[in-house]
Amino acid sequence: MANHLRILLIGGSGFVSGTLAQTATALGHEVWAVTRGLRPLPAGVMGLTADRSDRDAFARAIDAVPGEWDLVVDCIGYEPADAEQDARVFRDRAAHFVFVSTDFVFDPAHRSFPQGVESEYYLSEGYGGKKRACERILESADLGDTRWTIVRPCHIFGPGSLLGCLPRHGRDPDLLDRIRRGETLRLVGGGHFLQQPVLARDLAELILSCPANERTYEQIFCTAGPDIIESCSYYDEIAHVLGVDPAPIEEISVRAHLEAHPGDAPFLCHRIYDLERLRTARLTIPSTPFKLGIREHVESLI
Repeated sequence: MANHLRILLIGGSGFVSGTLAQTATALGHEVWAVTRGLRPLPAGVMGLTADRSDRDAFARAIDAVPGEWDLVVDCIGYEPADAEQDARVFRDRAAHFVFVSTDFVFDPAHRSFPQGVESEYYLSEGYGGKKRACERILESADLGDTRWTIVRPCHIFGPGSLLGCLPRHGRDPDLLDRIRRGETLRLVGGGHFLQQPVLARDLAELILSCPANERTYEQIFCTAGPDIIESCSYYDEIAHVLGVDPAPIEEISVRAHLEAHPGDAPFLCHRIYDLERLRTARLTIPSTPFKLGIREHVESLI
């Protein structure tokens, strides 16, 4: 990791972007963030106010700050037009550009175990399909001297977010109270899908290890934590932190849920990843054990 970086975050007041901002400032980096100005930024972060959907206003906000960025991270890019905007605005304005994508780009019906970076089967619609379209735009864009990297995190957890990883208790604001009361949790597939949750701070540290690392240039990385767990274990571990018995689980039929909620398909598969490319690139690999990370997450909410 470079000693001192001048960083611009697209986003900065949300979960992933806020964690990245806090992590970067704690390491002594100069951090800017462009947001709509609706929520406060973490301490020490300098703000630019612009709605990225107003393309001209966004470009003017960036142009108003002279100099080059060592690192630009798009934490909120979703529409293909967002990736086109990134390529246009940051061409030759950033030494390194990182786009936060998602593991939902993979077609859940054709995954490998573990899933590597390359696949013949990607989604073409919905959230994952749009993120994949953004990736393809960046892969083919002329960014001049700006180098790009794409990260594909799986389920991200940690302080700053709600808890819950699987329908129907994904990011459930009442989850802690439900578990305290011993309420039955209704999980699709009984919560037996495997996954590799990644702590948000670990993801931030990985991103901050990309600049000036030639092994990351024009590369895509699957990004996951060190532990493979059943989704039901995620909820059991929350109960353990709370000091109560694990909540009973009622299994919801995968088929029935998908018929009613076809867009949930990317959640309803095993999400485990080959992280060898991270090791080869000598990035800061996520290393916080799930039990430690989920304890920190739960305690931040209570």
